Amino acid sequence: MHPLETRQPAASATPLPAVTPAFASASGPALDAIPPQRPWPEPEPAEPSVREAGAAAVPGPEPVAGAGARGGLARVRGLLPSPASYPFAFGYAVLLLVTSLYSEYGDQATVSALLRGSSTDVAHLSTAPVLAIFASALWIAGGIASPYAMVFLFVLAALERRIGGWRTAGVFLLGHVVATLATELPVAVSVLAGHLPASSLHRLDYGISFGLMATVGALAGLLAPLLRWTALAVVGALLVQDLLEMVEPLAAWGHPVALLAGIACWPAVRRVRLTPVTPAG
Repeated sequence: MHPLETRQPAASATPLPAVTPAFASASGPALDAIPPQRPWPEPEPAEPSVREAGAAAVPGPEPVAGAGARGGLARVRGLLPSPASYPFAFGYAVLLLVTSLYSEYGDQATVSALLRGSSTDVAHLSTAPVLAIFASALWIAGGIASPYAMVFLFVLAALERRIGGWRTAGVFLLGHVVATLATELPVAVSVLAGHLPASSLHRLDYGISFGLMATVGALAGLLAPLLRWTALAVVGALLVQDLLEMVEPLAAWGHPVALLAGIACWPAVRRVRLTPVTPAG
């Protein structure tokens, strides 16, 4: 064989498999050399948690018609005095209710005699001061329809809730005594000096307004600053109006004195920390 000649390779006894072009049409057969791929598994839905399952199984409570109104009435009833929660305010309110009903429907001659005997005028303060002080606080000037009556219930109960019954009674009595003396002693001096007639010594003076003003002043010290100064501003405006009109001179001057007596109790009432009462059982 000539050296430049090339030898043809011998034909293989086993034929090579046919190769399908990679760019075959989509409708053609799948590639024989590449095994078919498994499709991606779709994610299974997550099982609900115990909380979600319980929320779905147990339906929520259906709204009850009038529940909001009943809740508001319950809160108002909680502020009203009761024998268990506010013994002083409740007992005092019942006593004032009895005396107010008697002054309205009882024998008027007897009522007039009782009111004169309960007056904290100079004549009674000079002869029976203790009896006059306590007896004058058993009556509401203007009767049960007076605006002082409803304000009395809420204010006295609110203060008793914060500082207790005995301390509330002390604040009320302090304002009642201080304002009474601050208004009646100048009357006695003026009568002695000849500036007022002798009939001023027997001027009818009774009611709960002095003690109520002291209670308002003490309660204001336990409120939030915005509510405290708003309440004092409203009450102060009413007292200034009374001073300008001067319909009842003793009351017009006594109310600011009683309010200041209550404000003077702020350090004492703020130190009180009542122990909550746990119901038995």
